[in-house]
Amino acid sequence: MGSEPPGRRPRGLRGLRKPAKKRPAGPPPAEVTEDSDTTEPPAETISSVINAVLYRDGRRVSTHDTLAEAFRQQRATSGTLAWIGLHRPSRDELLTLASEFDLHPLAVEDALEAHQRPKLERYGGTLFVVLRAARYLDDPEEVDFGELHVFVGRDFVITVRHGGAPDLTAVRRRMENTPALLKRGPEAVLYAILDAVVDGYEPVVAGVQNDIDEIETEVFGGDPRVSRRIYELSREVVEFQRATRPLNGMLESLTAGFEKYAIDEELRRYLRDVADHVLHTTDRVDGFRQALQDILTVNATLVNQQQNAEMRALAEAGFEQNEEIKKISSWAAILFAPTLVGTIYGMNFDSMPELHWVLGYPFAIVLMAIVCTSLYLIFKRRDWL
Repeated sequence: MGSEPPGRRPRGLRGLRKPAKKRPAGPPPAEVTEDSDTTEPPAETISSVINAVLYRDGRRVSTHDTLAEAFRQQRATSGTLAWIGLHRPSRDELLTLASEFDLHPLAVEDALEAHQRPKLERYGGTLFVVLRAARYLDDPEEVDFGELHVFVGRDFVITVRHGGAPDLTAVRRRMENTPALLKRGPEAVLYAILDAVVDGYEPVVAGVQNDIDEIETEVFGGDPRVSRRIYELSREVVEFQRATRPLNGMLESLTAGFEKYAIDEELRRYLRDVADHVLHTTDRVDGFRQALQDILTVNATLVNQQQNAEMRALAEAGFEQNEEIKKISSWAAILFAPTLVGTIYGMNFDSMPELHWVLGYPFAIVLMAIVCTSLYLIFKRRDWL
């Protein structure tokens, strides 16, 4: 890769053999110590540059702490590929990169703003790719989404990361351990990044599946907190769909662009393999959303059944209480009748007709018995007693 003026077209990748997925995690070349791309830069560090490395023929040439050093070295060294990694860069840093590598202002603005949906756009000889990486956090049992912006030109790859994922250190180590792949240029680096992001979805899929299994157990176990967990997991699955669904179209467009620009056929095969993994992931995620909807329906049915059972129990308790009240009221009425008669005849009035009547007492007793018996029969007939 020699130094050429602006306006250069992307190079082809020819004679490429696909490396194995699992490789020994060997250290980088002895003369270089590389920091992890997943490490947050110290608060006191002004620069957001995680890595600024130059490669030639698949081998690391130099590592630089600043963008200015990397620019100077690349101009002075012909045939080099600059791979620059940034974490939440400032506007000035991105504008410096835009000036050096002729990046389109719209792409730069997107990289600054973040919160973009996955997409693939071509600005002249530069590809701009937005990816949503994901990782499953075991302790809180939730999915953490990160955003990655990739600029791919003829002799450079620039990654702008927002969030903790993905682990680009593993991607860089993989490429450095396979110089035959790395020397093919920036398109191979883009493939490796795509492959790493898609492979990173697998543990997330497994984690979400485990959560769904636990939720099913909680639903039929009657856990009252399960509705909230279903809602929260549904939101994560929707976010997961937004991260994965656009990838199929992006990979189709990327493969078509590689064919147009005569990119190596072997790399197109690799992209088709990534597309197969994406299709498998999107199918699983779609299944998760449907499963959660079904679980939510079942949970709502179970909750309604429980509420109906509780309402039925309350109604039965109320009915029993009413029966008891009717019995108490009936006996109170029966007992009130002789009390009323006794009260009337217990008044101290001389002019009462029956006061000096010989049969007055038997009459009062009989009257009390008649009234009480009549009331008893009436209440009994109405099932109050």
